[in-house]
Amino acid sequence: MHPDPSPAHAGAVSVVVIGHDDAAHVAGAVSSALGQGPAVREVVAVDDCSTDGSAELLERLAAAEPRLRVVRLPVNSGGCGTPRNTGLDAAVAPYVMFLDSDDVLPPGAVDALLAAARETDAQVTGGLCVRRELPSGREVPWEPALYASPAVLARPADRPRLVRDTLSVNKLYATDFLRAHGIRFPDGRFPYEDMVFTARVWAAAPRVALVPDRVYVWHVRRAARRLSISLDRAGVDNWRARTHACRTAHAILLDAGEKGLARAVRAKFLDHDLRMYVRELPLRDEAYRRLWWAHTRAHLAEYDAADRSGDPASPGMLLARVLLASPGPRDLPRLRELAARPARLCPPYARTAEGTPCWSAELPEVTLETLPERPVRLLPLAVDAELRPRTRLLRLRLHELYGAVGRAGPVDAEVEWRHRDRAHLVLRRTVPLRPAADGAGAWTAVTPVPLERLAALAAGAWDLRLRLRFRDGASRTVSAHALTGPGLLRPRAVPSARFGLLLTRPYATHGGALALRVTAGAQGAGRILAGRLRRWLP
Repeated sequence: MHPDPSPAHAGAVSVVVIGHDDAAHVAGAVSSALGQGPAVREVVAVDDCSTDGSAELLERLAAAEPRLRVVRLPVNSGGCGTPRNTGLDAAVAPYVMFLDSDDVLPPGAVDALLAAARETDAQVTGGLCVRRELPSGREVPWEPALYASPAVLARPADRPRLVRDTLSVNKLYATDFLRAHGIRFPDGRFPYEDMVFTARVWAAAPRVALVPDRVYVWHVRRAARRLSISLDRAGVDNWRARTHACRTAHAILLDAGEKGLARAVRAKFLDHDLRMYVRELPLRDEAYRRLWWAHTRAHLAEYDAADRSGDPASPGMLLARVLLASPGPRDLPRLRELAARPARLCPPYARTAEGTPCWSAELPEVTLETLPERPVRLLPLAVDAELRPRTRLLRLRLHELYGAVGRAGPVDAEVEWRHRDRAHLVLRRTVPLRPAADGAGAWTAVTPVPLERLAALAAGAWDLRLRLRFRDGASRTVSAHALTGPGLLRPRAVPSARFGLLLTRPYATHGGALALRVTAGAQGAGRILAGRLRRWLP
């Protein structure tokens, strides 16, 4: 769908911008909203009782821009819900959308959403949000499968995957629709308020339009002094808030008679929320792990038989089954690998006394009898990766998985190095997979690591991905589990004919996958070595 520049679109949208103590960014957000053109009747900037001069800055901007209105809350609300509700109450245009003070609307976003809304008579219109990592500028699309092509849905239940897009900010809403159904955000301090608001929207069964256009840029500032709620996950209270929001969203949809969407909320929790926090669990201290484990088991105990009716060997379902079967934290490294994307089920591959595949000898009740029956493209294949920069060789070992890998017949692996912040920079090489010489029922490959070429393209982090191909033409994209034996994951200075010196550092990501940092030249190596010395010296 293409934006309609006709005068009929003029003044159709109110953009509500909210912020608290964000003077460094709020002007950019407001400018991006005003820059959408005549379709924006007004920008309602709601300042949540800032103390850093944000409100005064907004007032100065409003003095020169008649489309900008500023509303200042007398007391800080402690969350995003109250200022958004305040802006919604103040909005006068037929359509409304929301924007956070540290994000921006890309050019043409409002026109794309508004054209689709009016052409399809949709009460809710959504578009693609991209997460932009700063300062690198790396962009990752949010739920891209939903927005791959234009679509019109008579009601949300026609596409249950909608519940996976819990964002409120990448959508345009008919103002009268929100008001007629009393749809508002939770007030006060309520982390993950978007999950509840979006559940209320879908519970009202609106007509929905989806467009493939980029309509929102979510800025991710991991080095910020004050982390956003979605990034500040170090305390267990954050997890409690997230599970509470998920539980509330489920109840809203269930009460509205949307059983399919309610079930999809719980499936999304297993596949997204649970996997994300499990990946980070090995990074937390023992006290956090115990509290997290107990809380998660209590939350999962609320699931009924219908919620557990999916594939018992899917990564999220298997994580839940292990958690429920074990009273306390266990198998954290292996759970982290299973929670990775793509999932990896690492050895040991145990069986019950009757020969049924199971999670481990200690948890034989968590059976895996359906796992070998999955198509190879869905198997949680485990590949170990050992990288020794001095030899410039990458050694790969693909493990058997209860006979499923052998039946599929591994042929080769396409080894891909992709730059973390510049996704267009890619190096690929295909290597054959051969049965392991030790007869352990595995397949191995060895390939050179192009250190000079990587450094020449760009310094920084390079992620390793593998595309495994099988005898019948099937394939499976996987990441590789980083082996952590003595001397493996250490920085190394490597002589280079081209650069004189390369500093390389293989490392394991939060999900346990192998990645590689490369810096060319003595100057870059010196900076890293100096950092190491600072950590060593008192």
